[in-house]
Amino acid sequence: MQVFLIPIGVDRYEPYYEPVEGDDAPSADEAGWFARQRRRMSEMVREAEAERHRRHAPAAERAEGWGARVKRKVMRWIVERAAEQRLLWHLRTASDATLHAPDDLPEARALDIMTVGLKRDADRHFRWFVVNLLLLIVSGIFFFIPGPNLIGYWFTFTTVGHLLAWRGAARGAGQVRWQVAPSADLSGIRPALLLPRRDREPRLQELADRLGLQHLVTFVERLAVPSA
Repeated sequence: MQVFLIPIGVDRYEPYYEPVEGDDAPSADEAGWFARQRRRMSEMVREAEAERHRRHAPAAERAEGWGARVKRKVMRWIVERAAEQRLLWHLRTASDATLHAPDDLPEARALDIMTVGLKRDADRHFRWFVVNLLLLIVSGIFFFIPGPNLIGYWFTFTTVGHLLAWRGAARGAGQVRWQVAPSADLSGIRPALLLPRRDREPRLQELADRLGLQHLVTFVERLAVPSA
């Protein structure tokens, strides 16, 4: 498993992971309520990603009903949250992982940043799992509402997502064997953040291409606040 520690500020870092398509789906032999919910969540993520890639003409968007617009917003939110949590979801089954870190960051410091962050994530996702599980149970009273069950969509995704993230973060912090791989390209992201936007995006794209990370530029632009 390949994880990248991305500099998003002078001394701020965020882990980043790009999964192989289809990695989120549970195996066919998994059984039980949570396995069924995982399959449902996997289908929702695929549907949400398809929704994100749709291109609506302005007239078509104006012609949409209220329900369609709300559903589109929910689907976009699901895609964003899925991108944030996939690293933790995949750590659930990992035994070894490589942490690619900027080569100007000491290896011990890179591992400490990763481990401390995973422990914090485990505590946070466990709390939210309990809250959303209760809300998912309560949301069952809305099953009779016709049309897409957006409330059910929302709480199924959040409940199962937080469960998988909690288990992955806990495993990543205590059981996964990490190996650090220094990267000059990752170090190059930090000075790129200081560039004007017209120069920053091409430079980030160049680094992303060298690292083989398709969505890295979007990730950095969303999280990093340029200093200049």
